Amino acid sequence: MLPIGPLMIEHRLIERMIAVLKVELEEITKTSIVNTVFIDNVVDFIRIYADQTHHGKEEHILFRELANKNLTTEHDKILKELIDEHIYARKITGDLVEANKLYLDGKENAVLTIIDKIKTLVEFYPKHIEKEDNHFFLPIMEYFSKEEKDALLDEGRIFDRKMIHRKYNQLVVKFENKRGMLLKKSKSDWIDLM
Repeated sequence: MLPIGPLMIEHRLIERMIAVLKVELEEITKTSIVNTVFIDNVVDFIRIYADQTHHGKEEHILFRELANKNLTTEHDKILKELIDEHIYARKITGDLVEANKLYLDGKENAVLTIIDKIKTLVEFYPKHIEKEDNHFFLPIMEYFSKEEKDALLDEGRIFDRKMIHRKYNQLVVKFENKRGMLLKKSKSDWIDLM
């Protein structure tokens, strides 16, 4: 399997979530009622699966290695666009979180912001995925030897194996910080030792 195989498989799950989100968008638009728990779950999916896991493998493994290659002007341009798009998706997701909080606080215009942010995500992800799948992933595999491709695939598997530990470590650290608890710093990150 090519190292882009798992990324393209992940795209299919992201597309399915975006399809669900599109149906929810239609419901919110019709009723002006927001299921805030659903929004929290979608945000968790986007932040943990689509961004930290999926974009994480792209940015911290694939794109990192592409930085060491002599890319064509076109591939370099697309790479920069993809990085900017990841940043954009994080911002829109953060905006959705804020709008969801405002909705819970009873702010009148929050539902309009939620609709706008969901619409943006529903429009963004299919285009982003199409660009990666059809214009970037396959052509850039030519930059790598078989050994490099195998190493990228292995590193992606290790990255995935550590994800659940990173997620819940971050949760505990967040709770500790909220409560003013000081965490003793260790010389190495135990997750990296896995």
